[in-house]
Amino acid sequence: MGAIVTLDLPDDSPAYDLPWIITFGPASDDEDEVWEPVVCGPYSREHALAVANAVVTDEELLAVVEPLQPHTEIDAIKGEIAKAKELAASYDDEDFAEDDHDDHEGHDHDHDDHHALPEPSALPTAAELKAGFTAIAARLSA
Repeated sequence: MGAIVTLDLPDDSPAYDLPWIITFGPASDDEDEVWEPVVCGPYSREHALAVANAVVTDEELLAVVEPLQPHTEIDAIKGEIAKAKELAASYDDEDFAEDDHDDHEGHDHDHDDHHALPEPSALPTAAELKAGFTAIAARLSA
């Protein structure tokens, strides 16, 4: 069984309403299993989690489920990058103890520290996914 990684958001986060993408890649750093990640979406968050769960259930894959930021201004993109850098710099060194870093060279997280994901909903049908695409397109073009 593979793994799903997603953001731990507060219940009132506006990110829930954004389109979400899934990036599928190898679950390990094994040099024998090197391939380009596959990016799918956009989906609603609920659909993205259900699709990711269905794909990684039977394979050793990593699925990263994250919101897509539909910025139309370069300054907005740069602002998001600056906020991400600022947030990373604000973490206390104790939050990232050395023993949490040495699982795999190049990895900076502890694989044993898994957060509970919401119970996956039923896999959406193709028609439900297409309806979700339509709703996302309407939100993006509004």
